[in-house]
Amino acid sequence: MDCIPINEFELNAKIEGFYLIKSLKCKTSSNNSKFMDFLLSDKTGEINAKLWNCSEDDEAKYVQNTLVKVRGVVGEWQNQLQLKIEKIRLSTAADDIDAADFVQTAPYNAEYMYNQLLDYTSKINNHDIRMIVSHILKDHKQKLMTFPAAMKNHHAIRSGLLYHIMTMLMTAEKLSEIYTFINTDLLFGGVILHDIAKIYEMDANDLGMVSEYTCEGQLLGHIIQAIKMIETTAKKLNADTEISVLLQHMILSHHYEPEFGSPKKPMFPEAELLHYIDLIDSRMYDMKKALENISEGSFSDRIWSLENRKVYKYSLYDENEEKSLA
Repeated sequence: MDCIPINEFELNAKIEGFYLIKSLKCKTSSNNSKFMDFLLSDKTGEINAKLWNCSEDDEAKYVQNTLVKVRGVVGEWQNQLQLKIEKIRLSTAADDIDAADFVQTAPYNAEYMYNQLLDYTSKINNHDIRMIVSHILKDHKQKLMTFPAAMKNHHAIRSGLLYHIMTMLMTAEKLSEIYTFINTDLLFGGVILHDIAKIYEMDANDLGMVSEYTCEGQLLGHIIQAIKMIETTAKKLNADTEISVLLQHMILSHHYEPEFGSPKKPMFPEAELLHYIDLIDSRMYDMKKALENISEGSFSDRIWSLENRKVYKYSLYDENEEKSLA
């Protein structure tokens, strides 16, 4: 039986192949029997999977970020495909399988995206901002090449942090053509640095998969960690104090609300714009992802990052295209 990509799973299909355990939990059903709740993934997507009546040996054997061979049947639960696992085992060396081939990755090459960030950095005219951004980028290149932008939700894929920053920079550049009073030096600098400390907030492997949040990440969070990075770098480079404070304020305020980690709201236009560019980019990513595995005319599950909203997949075709086919 061929290994079927997750994005090609169909209802009632019999599945056998290798997939990565992205997350798992041991739960108890209504009849008091134990089962394992998996989130399996490959390059094309992810699917919830259940192993019913699991044993203590199963609980100990299967862990996050490991490759497994699975046999099962695709079912449906609450309008979403779900895999019922009939048989599962860990991958072995004899399988000759590379886990990297099963990891969801940003749609652009990491080296290309990193160079795009450097290109935008070169467009920053202010010497101090350019030097701070350039120094931080070059010091953290190795981690940036594979790091995701989150443990779950938006851009939680290999090289997802670079992808998130790059698309935000593209949006920032277009918006600055409309709002011409915007200082693009500050805006580009803020975009590049706003999530940079996630490389210290989360513990991720070379596959871009996060196992947990670091101790410092849990105690401080990436906003405070980034502020420390900027302040330390600015002092090291003898940069202007106000420049350093402006960049720090952009990072401090980009989540907008205290409950999301921002004790201050944006106090100048570039900081305000950074918040909304980040919001647009993260929400568009999550909406696109939600639509990928549902059929036209259907709603997705409720998405936590979208304030528990469902997303609707409409059927709307280009009239001119339809006429040309007629």
